[in-house]
Amino acid sequence: MEEMNLKQKDLVGVIGGKSGVSEILNKKKKMTVEMIRELELILHISASVLVSNYKLVN
Repeated sequence: MEEMNLKQKDLVGVIGGKSGVSEILNKKKKMTVEMIRELELILHISASVLVSNYKLVN
C-alpha cells in the first residue's frame, strides 16, 4: 500500500467497511474471492499476489 500511496480509508467501500478493512489489514480476517477480484481490477495487480497464504491473528 505504501508503494501505491494508499491509506486504509482508500479501501473502504472496495473490500468492506472501515472495521472490515481494519480486520483484513491486521490479519484478523481473510479476504473473500470477491474482494481479491475487486482489488485486482482497481489496483492493477495480479490476484496471485493477494492470495498468498497467511495465518490469522487471534
